[in-house]
Amino acid sequence: VIRRRIDELGTTEPTIQRQGTDRVLVQVPGFADSERLKDLISRTARLTFHMVHPSMSADQARAQGLPVGTMIMPSVDGFDELLFEEVSLGGESLIDAQPGFDQQNGEAIVSFRFDTRGAIVFAEITSANVGRRFAIVLDGQVVTAPTIQTAITGGSGQISGSFNAETANDLAVLLRAGALPATLDIIEERSVGPSLGADSVQAGLMAGIVGSIGVVAFMLISYGLFGVFASISLTLNIIIILGVLSMLGATLTLPGIAGIVLTVGMAVDANVLIFERMREEMVGGRTAHQALEAGFKRAMGTIIDANVTTFIAAAVLFFLGSGPIQGFAITLAIGILTTLFTAYFVTQFIIGRWYAVRRPKTLKIQLLSLVPSATKIPFMAWRKVAMGFSIIAMIASIGLFGVQGLNLGIDFKGGSSVEVQAIVGDADIADIRSRLGELGLGDVQVQGFGTPNDVLIRVEAQDGGDTAQQDAVRLVTSALEADYDIRRVEVVGPTVSGELAIAGAIAVIVAIFAVLVYVWLRFEWQFAVGSIIALIHDVILTIGLYSLIGFEFNLSSIAAILTIVGYSLNDTVVVYDRVRENLRKFRKLKVSDLLDLSINSMLSRTVLTSITTIVALLALVIFGGEVIRGFTISMTWGVLVGTYSSIFIAAPVLLFFGLKTRENVQKKPEEKRTDGAQV
Repeated sequence: VIRRRIDELGTTEPTIQRQGTDRVLVQVPGFADSERLKDLISRTARLTFHMVHPSMSADQARAQGLPVGTMIMPSVDGFDELLFEEVSLGGESLIDAQPGFDQQNGEAIVSFRFDTRGAIVFAEITSANVGRRFAIVLDGQVVTAPTIQTAITGGSGQISGSFNAETANDLAVLLRAGALPATLDIIEERSVGPSLGADSVQAGLMAGIVGSIGVVAFMLISYGLFGVFASISLTLNIIIILGVLSMLGATLTLPGIAGIVLTVGMAVDANVLIFERMREEMVGGRTAHQALEAGFKRAMGTIIDANVTTFIAAAVLFFLGSGPIQGFAITLAIGILTTLFTAYFVTQFIIGRWYAVRRPKTLKIQLLSLVPSATKIPFMAWRKVAMGFSIIAMIASIGLFGVQGLNLGIDFKGGSSVEVQAIVGDADIADIRSRLGELGLGDVQVQGFGTPNDVLIRVEAQDGGDTAQQDAVRLVTSALEADYDIRRVEVVGPTVSGELAIAGAIAVIVAIFAVLVYVWLRFEWQFAVGSIIALIHDVILTIGLYSLIGFEFNLSSIAAILTIVGYSLNDTVVVYDRVRENLRKFRKLKVSDLLDLSINSMLSRTVLTSITTIVALLALVIFGGEVIRGFTISMTWGVLVGTYSSIFIAAPVLLFFGLKTRENVQKKPEEKRTDGAQV
C-alpha cells in the first residue's frame, strides 16, 4: 500500500524497505515537501459510508443520550455529526478515484467509482434513502454529508469539501492505493532541502576529487610507475564499490562515505604492502621476476589477515547494528572484497603485463623515501614512557567524559534538529530565539552554523512522544519559513534514540570480541589481547577528543569510531603479521629486539599508508562542509592515534604478556626415573 502511494507521486527511485516486523523505511530522493509525504504515508485512508440520523443532531444526542447504534463523529467543517454505526458501504469496493473540479462552482473534488458489487449496494442505499443525508467518512472524520436527491445507479459519486488541487489529488492517491491495515507513527525523520542537497553534492564531489588527486599524486611521488599501477587499481576499486552499491539500491550516507574512506586507506595499504615487500626482496638479492612473485605471494597473507579481521567486524555490525551502522557495515564489507580482488588480480595483472613487455632487470619501486630503508629506532626502549603517556591520556579522557560528558545529539537523546538559511541577508539569531520562545517547546538551542546566514536549531525531546516531536517541528518550520529556507530537518523520537544507542554499543562490543577470537586463532593469545587493548585505547582517546572539544556525538560519531577501529585493527594486524614471520625466522633474537626489527621493517609502509589516508581525510575536512567537519576531524585524529597504538601499544603488550621466541620457550624437564639401576 505504501509503495502504491509513493509511486502515485511520480517520484524517481524511491526506496521502501521493511525493517523488522513493525517498521518501514521510506526514502524519496528529490521530493522536497516532507509534510505532504508524511501525511500520505501515515494516513490510514479508511473510507466508509454511513447514514446520518434523520431527526437528532449531535448536540441533542449529547444532552439526551446517544440512541442505540449511533455515534458522534467530528466533521472537517468543525461541526459534529450523529451517524449510525453500521457501515453502509466500505472503501474496499472502490476501483478508481480521480481529482477534478465541480462544474457548477469550480471547487476541487474527488470523483470515485465502485466495482460491480459496490455499485449495486450503492444504488440500493441511495434508492431507499432519497431525501436523507449520507455521510462520507475518512479516517474517523466526516468529509461531506450531502442529501441524497435521487437514486445513484451508475456506481460513481464525488467527494467535496474544503479541498484545493493538491489535497484533492492526495486524497485520490490514498483512495486508489487502498487503506492501511493499521495506523503508522513517524518515529524518525531525516530530510534535506534542495539547496542543501545541491551544496552537499557539490562539496562531496569537490572533496572526492581533491582527495583522489591528493592520494594519486602522493602515490606517484612515492612509487613512480608503480604508483600509476596502484592508482589504476584504486580507481577501479572505488568504481566497483559504487557500482555494487548502485545495484543494491543503497543510499550513500555519511557512514557509507566513512566506509569508502576506510576502504581507500586499506586499498592503498594493500598496494604499499606489495610494493614494500617487492623492494625488500630486491634488497635481499632476488631478481626482478623473483621479487615480483615473492612480493605478491608473501604480502597476500598479511593483506588477507588484515582484511578478514575487519570483515568479521563489518559482518557483526551489519547483523547487530541498525540503520546507519548497517550502511557503514555494508559499504565496508563490499570495500574489503573489492580491495582483495583489485590488489591480487588487478594490480598483479597490470604489473605482470608490464613486466612481460619491458623485461626490466631491476625494479625501481620507491622514488620518495620518507623513512630510511634500514632504520634501527629502539621503540621498545621507549615503551615505558609511551605506555605511561597513554595511560595518563586515557585517564584524562575518562575523567573528561565523567565530568563533562558528551554533547549528545538527537540520535541518542531524541529531539529535533532544523537547519535554516536566511533568504535575505544574515540570520538574526535573537529574532529566531524570540519567535521560537513563544511556542512553548521547552529547551530550544539556536546557534550559528557555518556562514553568517546559516542557523542550527535544536529542540528537546517532547513529552508527548513521537507524534509530539513531529508537531514541534511543524511549529518551528511554520514560524520561520517566511524568512528562512528550511535546509535540513532531523527528527528522532524516544523509541529510535534508545534503540540506536543500545544497538550501536552492542554491535561495537561484539565486533571487538569476534576480532579477538579470530586473532587468537590465527596468531597467539598475546596478539589477541594486544589488538583489543590497542582498540580500547584508540576508542577511549577518540571519545576523550569529543568530550574535550565538544563535538556533537551522534550516529556520524559512531561511524567515525567504527572507522577508527577498522583502521587501527588493520594497522595492528599488519605489524603483528611481520612479528609472527620474524618469530619463525629469528629464533635466537631477544623479543624486544625482534619487535623493534619488525616495527622498523614496516615503518615505511605505516607512514605511507597513514599519510595517504590523512590526505583523503583532509580533503573532506576542508571541502566537505560544516555538517561533516567534526566527523572528519575525529577520523583524522583516529588515524594518528591508530598509527601510534600499533607501534607503542600493540607491540609492547606482547612483551608485557610474555611473548617468547621459539628458542626461548622452555621445554618441560624430563622427570627423574627412580626405577632400575642407578650409578
